[in-house]
Amino acid sequence: MHTDPNCIFCKIVAGQIPARKVHEDDELLAFHDIAPWAPVHVLIIPKTHIVSMAEVTDAEAALLGRMMTLSPKLMRDLGVTNGFRHIINTGVDGAQEVMHLHLHVMGGPRPWSKG
Repeated sequence: MHTDPNCIFCKIVAGQIPARKVHEDDELLAFHDIAPWAPVHVLIIPKTHIVSMAEVTDAEAALLGRMMTLSPKLMRDLGVTNGFRHIINTGVDGAQEVMHLHLHVMGGPRPWSKG
């Protein structure tokens, strides 16, 4: 597994930085975002260091599929029942702040929702 010793997400994977984990397996880690944009906001990351979607090849297709299929399960487990949103920022111009591939999954009532 490739890691970057200077990457904050690699440090979270290694247990050097704490995180509120909601899922962990051999390939993926999911945890609550420390600056949530929604009532439920988790990040799903590969444990191996992939900089961004711009670095992804066909070899990562199954891993990306697992990230996407894990997200609805996590949202259900976290009580999100009325929809959720996926965001993957890619590169500086794509507003990526941490240069380790990560999928934002956000749900819960929007502030402007009625009821």
